[in-house]
Amino acid sequence: MSAHSRVWISVSDMMTGLMMVFLFIAVVFMERVNAEKEVVQKIAQTQEEYQADLYRSLVVEFKDELSKWNAEVLSDTTVRFNEPEVLFNTGSKAIKPRFETILSEFFPRYISVLASDKFRGNIEEVRIEGHTSSAWEGSKSLEERYLNNAQLSQARSFTILDYCFRLPQITEYRTWLTTVLRANGLAFANPVLVGGIEDQALSRRVEFKVKTKADEKIHQIITTLKPVAEKT
Repeated sequence: MSAHSRVWISVSDMMTGLMMVFLFIAVVFMERVNAEKEVVQKIAQTQEEYQADLYRSLVVEFKDELSKWNAEVLSDTTVRFNEPEVLFNTGSKAIKPRFETILSEFFPRYISVLASDKFRGNIEEVRIEGHTSSAWEGSKSLEERYLNNAQLSQARSFTILDYCFRLPQITEYRTWLTTVLRANGLAFANPVLVGGIEDQALSRRVEFKVKTKADEKIHQIITTLKPVAEKT
């Protein structure tokens, strides 16, 4: 066997070895991707069951009051108050007396459901969201409408948080609430559309939302999967 042939066989063996290494790495990556996808699916399924359970619990808790309050529990567990004339005066952050009464009845019971052993451990945030329509009387530009509504919606959501947090009925939950309760003003980022057209009255609303820890877990896994997917 010539020296040239021996060199070629050595190079061929080395290439075969490298191919085996790359194949092994690819198999490991694929197994990792599949395992993490299974974890995501399990978390997503658990989240769906948790959300459905919380939805049922909230509907049962408030079934006798929702129509009276002109409120609804959405399938994603959002509790929405739909009556702008009850909530605030136009352009004001001060809670109207009728809405104060509603909050006094609603919030302690709402928090007692969320803080129960069944739900509390999986809650990342409890959000009070203020929403406006896209209108602003006398405005001359989109910037003016947006900034005024952003400021107003944030002020309103914080006013609600302040009022609810001071209710004596929630004293036992106050320490926990300092870690999860948030106020967010969203201006007209999420208008209510009817037939593809904004319903300005329905857009002026207040919503209570729950963000679960599952959301963050899934985000972390997806973030981990991205560089793996890019390499394979």
